[in-house]
Amino acid sequence: MAIAAVALPIVITLAVMAFAWPAGRIAPRDVPVGIVGTGPATQNAVEGLARAKPGAFDFHLYADQQAARSAIENRDVYGAFAISGDSVTVLKASAASPSVAQLLTDVGQQLADKATQQIAQQMAAQQKAAEQQKAAAAHSSAKAHKQAAAQQGAAAAAASPVKILVKAVDVVPVATEDPRGVVFSSSVFPLTICGIIIGAFVTMARGLARPRHRVLTLLVACAVAAFGIYVVAQGFLGALPHSHVATWAILSLDLISISATAAGVIRLFGPAGLGLSAALMVFIGNAFSGATSAPEMLPKGVEDIGQWLPPGAGASLLRDTAYFDGNGGGGHLAVLILWSVIGLTAVMFGHWVMRESRGARDARTAAKTDAKTDVVASGELLPALPGAGVASPDRRHAHAHAHAHARRNDGDS
Repeated sequence: MAIAAVALPIVITLAVMAFAWPAGRIAPRDVPVGIVGTGPATQNAVEGLARAKPGAFDFHLYADQQAARSAIENRDVYGAFAISGDSVTVLKASAASPSVAQLLTDVGQQLADKATQQIAQQMAAQQKAAEQQKAAAAHSSAKAHKQAAAQQGAAAAAASPVKILVKAVDVVPVATEDPRGVVFSSSVFPLTICGIIIGAFVTMARGLARPRHRVLTLLVACAVAAFGIYVVAQGFLGALPHSHVATWAILSLDLISISATAAGVIRLFGPAGLGLSAALMVFIGNAFSGATSAPEMLPKGVEDIGQWLPPGAGASLLRDTAYFDGNGGGGHLAVLILWSVIGLTAVMFGHWVMRESRGARDARTAAKTDAKTDVVASGELLPALPGAGVASPDRRHAHAHAHAHARRNDGDS
């Protein structure tokens, strides 16, 4: 009753908070963004963004749009702004993150609207100055009046309405069959669950007694499951259109890292390891993965935790492989390999640890049993049990000896 009334509600509350809190606090935090050029318009735009959204962007300067495109393709930045006198060009990569791409488009529109407003204010000030000059010239000579009229005409021509246009260019677009990236982001959670199921099955199956059989079965199961996932994601839904073999390999490695970790934890801690694996991979790793938005859109500290766990590292590496030719995926690959090696090591040699701990536990149990046996054999510390039915031979012998000794004492007296 205590577990049902206290422990389970606490666990459920924490699980809901782990998923809902990052989703409710999504906002740009040091999102790497490029800025093309160093002109006055660009400097004004950077200063305006720094004031309007402090800490939202991490700006990188590039000489031209080609350099900014290369940076986007190499996963150095999520996008870039190229600002000129009459337009704002937004270079984005929806394949990196559809939510960040939409954010950059909105920010580009805000920059254009602000620039248009500033130009309108400047034109209004020029027109006002021209009108004042016309009023002053009305009291001068005719020649001065003609010059003022000419200046007024020039000012009126310059005061024609000007609007800064916004042009969005998707440098690395997401698959046309998955324009919002929903298929990609939705596959992270079932991928995590499937990895835990594979690890639990391999560890608890009675037919897999030897560690090498467990490891071999785990590797084969993950490779086959990854192929099935790829067939669904690309063959039916078209969400992973590039680098087919490499994408399948990354899906396999992602499953191996999750299932090996789950199997190793279960091997070391028994059935309780299944709950620990689920808490680590689902309620922390999956919730903090940033797969639905971007790691830089999560609260500070959370994105680091998520990228150090297989669900987050696997989702980022899958994006890097499927759309960016593996650029920027070195750290994520190292994280998956590290978790895989640790998990497989626990599966291979965890039985030695369990055997030693079981042996120590059996030794302590045997020592306690021997101590009890010695006490029972001595018979000196065992009190007489009231209402005992049949006495042991040792007790009957002791009782008869005491009775005979008492009779001799009576005779002597």
